[in-house]
Amino acid sequence: MSAPYPDEPPRSAAPDLGRQLRSNTFALLAFWLVVGGLLWAGFSWWEARGRESLQPYEAGGGELVIPRSPDGHFYVPGEINHVRVQFLVDTGASAVAISDQVARQAGLPEGAPITVRTANGDRDARRVTNVPVKAGHLTRNDVTVTTGLALGSADDALLGQSFLRHFDVQIDGSGMRLRPR
Repeated sequence: MSAPYPDEPPRSAAPDLGRQLRSNTFALLAFWLVVGGLLWAGFSWWEARGRESLQPYEAGGGELVIPRSPDGHFYVPGEINHVRVQFLVDTGASAVAISDQVARQAGLPEGAPITVRTANGDRDARRVTNVPVKAGHLTRNDVTVTTGLALGSADDALLGQSFLRHFDVQIDGSGMRLRPR
């Protein structure tokens, strides 16, 4: 008996190398995508869990303790004339600074035009005096505020020296303490 197809070359028992490489590459890519997704989910959970423990709190004697965030900054919830904001504490800023949107929501007067120096150069702003400002549980009713700040979110604000000068400020490895004078 003869072979059914005498001109056909003998078949190799090894699979096609190109197909095997594509299959292995796809499996490897899928594996690393799953690992990356699990790492992202784990770090997101860890960061959210850590943020909960980073809330400012009142310590003895009316002191406000602000834990250092993972990015090295200090954040504290507060208010400008009873409008909620999220402060970034900036000990190098001469005044509290807010966006025009927060100023409108807080019903602040337009204020006097000024030019402020920022890390991004000079910019036009307005100065409003005798504004009630609250950071954590600490409140002052005589704070100078500049409007026209543009940060990441409309309710972001800078907590500068026009508020901080009324408190003893102490910074250590883990946090910042604002102690009423």
